[in-house]
Amino acid sequence: MKIRYNAPVSLTFTFISAVVLVLSITVMPSLTALWFSTPSPFRTNALGDYLKLFSYIFGSASVQHYMGNFTMILLLGPILEMAYGSGFILLSVVITAAVTGLLNVLLFPGTVLLGASGIVFMMIILASITNFNKGEIPLTFILVMIVYLGGQVWDALAKQDNISQFAHIAGGLVGSGLGFFRARPRA
Repeated sequence: MKIRYNAPVSLTFTFISAVVLVLSITVMPSLTALWFSTPSPFRTNALGDYLKLFSYIFGSASVQHYMGNFTMILLLGPILEMAYGSGFILLSVVITAAVTGLLNVLLFPGTVLLGASGIVFMMIILASITNFNKGEIPLTFILVMIVYLGGQVWDALAKQDNISQFAHIAGGLVGSGLGFFRARPRA
């Protein structure tokens, strides 16, 4: 029996983020703040700030933060890569990172964002509409949106926990848009 690299986007994302986390914890404590979090404030004349609009998804605030996000990515990612193809999932990750990062620097200029939570929620929503057919909306999608969005709005209003519910909501909305745009997973 041999080991197969069955979900290249999900696995590569997981490994890159693990390397960033280990380096940040051990020999380069400022790595995450310098390169793997959204810029605050955003400087339009700094190339690095544009790169950070994408690279922040590789950062993690702690081992627990990493484990929470990548447990979900490793559960959902391979299923989605099989259903939609790795290219579509990579595009979905890049679009989600860009939309969430841009909205964060525009709407919350003093707030730093890091981690893959928006990607996780994009995958959750995308997974809930994998069985989408033209003219139908899966009940699972409706329920996930109600439970998920309701929970995120509740958390945003009731908690002050340094967790960006905005990123979760944006990731979920991007996932639903991409899922309906793609319409049918590959056979």
